[in-house]
Amino acid sequence: MHLSEIIQLLETIASPSIAEDFDNGRIGLVLDRSNDIKKIAVALDPTDSVLKEAARIGADLLITHHTLIFDPINLISKRLSDTLKIAIDNEISIYTMHTNYDKAEGGVNDVLAGLLELKNTVPLPLGRIGEIEPMKAPAFAAFIAKKLGTHVQYKGDGQIKKVMVVGGSGFGREYIDIAIKNSVDALVSGEMRHDAIRYAGGLCLFDATHYATEAPAMRRLCERLPAGSVFIEDKPKIFVFP
Repeated sequence: MHLSEIIQLLETIASPSIAEDFDNGRIGLVLDRSNDIKKIAVALDPTDSVLKEAARIGADLLITHHTLIFDPINLISKRLSDTLKIAIDNEISIYTMHTNYDKAEGGVNDVLAGLLELKNTVPLPLGRIGEIEPMKAPAFAAFIAKKLGTHVQYKGDGQIKKVMVVGGSGFGREYIDIAIKNSVDALVSGEMRHDAIRYAGGLCLFDATHYATEAPAMRRLCERLPAGSVFIEDKPKIFVFP
């Protein structure tokens, strides 16, 4: 298939038109080699290690959730040029689907809600609300850790039944306000900060890491792409002590 045909498929899965305003110009085709696509690699981030692995397996296209270039630039740094060189030397196009894939049906937040077995889910602008079988906070933290294959840190000790999930970095005040307004017991996301802990009041917060809350949806994306599409695992190496 030609790159243009793959892009049509990707935009059917997650239309760029539903992305958040701050994503304007930051999603879609990031590096265009206008090539025929025989093998697709999928990853959360377009890191050097991901691109090298994509090159090793002979991928013609890398699809990521996070973009290689976020802010407008008038200078290509050595670091960026080194990354681009890996892709260009190996004829790898790069396509990014960010908040449009967060929102899309079957995207980041639907996959996260499914993995955590949320029932009666309700869509939000960038998250989902649903219900689980009631359990205490420590048990829910263990459940999340098992389902997502990650360490979990949490705040709160109440009974959990109604849950809001936001893949990635979802502990901003706007998300906490939505959770409280909807009488949610727990918010699951990544990158929990001190100010969020203070602001949340009685709301339980579960930090399952940015990577672990988003990567499963990129892995699932492979099932919706042409046969042979491969997910490249590039999980940050984090050591938890004790």
